[in-house]
Parts: sequence; C-alpha cells; structure tokens
Amino acid sequence: MIPAIQEPSGNFRRLAARLRGLAGKAIADFGMIGEGDRVMVCLSGGKDSYTLLDLLLSLQRAAPVRFELAAVNLDQKQPGFPAQVLPEHCAALGVPFHQIEQDTYSVVKRVIPEGRTQCGLCSRLRRGALYRFAREHGFTRIALGHHRDDIVETLFLNLFHGGRLKAMPPKLLSDDGANVVIRPLYYVPEREIARYARARGFPIIPCTLCGSQPNLQREAIARMLAAWERESPGRVDSIFTALCNVDPSHLADPGAFDFAALERRASDADG
Repeated sequence: MIPAIQEPSGNFRRLAARLRGLAGKAIADFGMIGEGDRVMVCLSGGKDSYTLLDLLLSLQRAAPVRFELAAVNLDQKQPGFPAQVLPEHCAALGVPFHQIEQDTYSVVKRVIPEGRTQCGLCSRLRRGALYRFAREHGFTRIALGHHRDDIVETLFLNLFHGGRLKAMPPKLLSDDGANVVIRPLYYVPEREIARYARARGFPIIPCTLCGSQPNLQREAIARMLAAWERESPGRVDSIFTALCNVDPSHLADPGAFDFAALERRASDADG
C-alpha cells in the first residue's frame, strides 16, 4: 500500500504543487518530454528517484502530451538488498516495473582498492546497464533523479578536482547517440525532496557502496555548501542561477567564444 501522508495535508499539498511546478518548468524549459515518448524512470530506492516517479506520474495525468512511464531498477547484488520493496511500491502506484540483474557490486569491490572512491566505476557500470536496457526495450527517454544540489556539487567537483567549469546538463544525448537522458528535478532543492519523501514515507533502500565510504569528495563539497548556506542564506540558489546565466565572452575559453573575431565583428557592425 502507498504510505499515509505524515504531515498536515495542506502543507503537503502546497509542497507537492511546488515540486510539480518546478519539475514541469524544467521539462518545458529544456524540451525533456514530447508526444509519444516512452520514459524509463531509474528507480534506485532513494528519496530522489521515488520523488521523481511520483512527480512524473502526477504530471502525466495533466500533461498536454501523451507519454508512457515505466520504472526500472538495477539490482547490483548488494548484500541484503530487499528485492520485494520496489516492485511492491510500483504495483501500488500502478506503474510497470522492470528489474535488471547485474552483479556490479562484486566487480566494484574486486577492482577498487580498499579506501579508494568506488562511485566512478559503479556509476559507469550502472549507466551502461541502464542504457543498454533502454535501447533494447524502446525507451526514448531515461529519467534520472539528480536535483539542484547535485548540479551545484558537480560544478565544484569539476572546478576543484578537474579544472573544468562544468556541471550536469538537464538533458543529455549519450555518446553513441542512442539514448536521451533527462533530469526533471533539475530545479528542485534537495531539502524539499527530503521533506516530500518524509511526508510520503517512502521505503528508502540505502546504498551499501556509496553509503559505506568515508571522506567522499562529493560529501566534502556538500558540507562546504551547507556551511556557506548557513553563513549566507541563498548562496546556493545564487550559484545555481549563475549556471543558468552563462556569459562565455566573460570567461576565457576560445572554444566557447571566438575572441579572435572581436575586431572583425566590430568592423562588420560599423559597416
């Protein structure tokens, strides 16, 4: 059964409406879903993917275009994984559910030395399995549960550790051109997802890979951003807004802006 709402119904309705509005705006702004799309919602058992599925179901009922939804989970063979939780949840929602079984857990544990970050390899293996399933089953969109805070954290991970001004895009074409990845929670703050998930009482399934690793770089970035937010409320919002208002001519990447042609453009304008 779907869990009962755990906070006053008026508060929950307002929260749900706000999240639907933010997700709907992201979908519209970036052309994420169109008529006849078959959307594969990647359901991990975390608060983000549960919320994503809920919001897409709600939007589907009122959308001006028709699209299909199905939930897909990759069973990575983590010890103690409760295999019945996700199919029961989807059955209660009336959502088609598919399970992929691939022992990526053992691969990651075997390949990555103790104490080293496991997320990179785990993510690549998981992404490959999900992309392959989407191609084989005719899904036209792969929906992931990354939210606004994930986007900002990724910006600083790339800035501090990769020397690149880069975050996560709201919509992405895979390298082989076969899959379109969308992130409908792009505008949604994590704190509001956490509140929504608590209210819905989702049966959260912890990750025994990511959750068992101390001193992750992403966790360090999250702590830094949280400290900034405590000191200067609204700073994370401002950083995210900056990602949506980029001026390449005021950076220094000649591949993004043709500085060499400045004089030529000025001459053309004078002429």
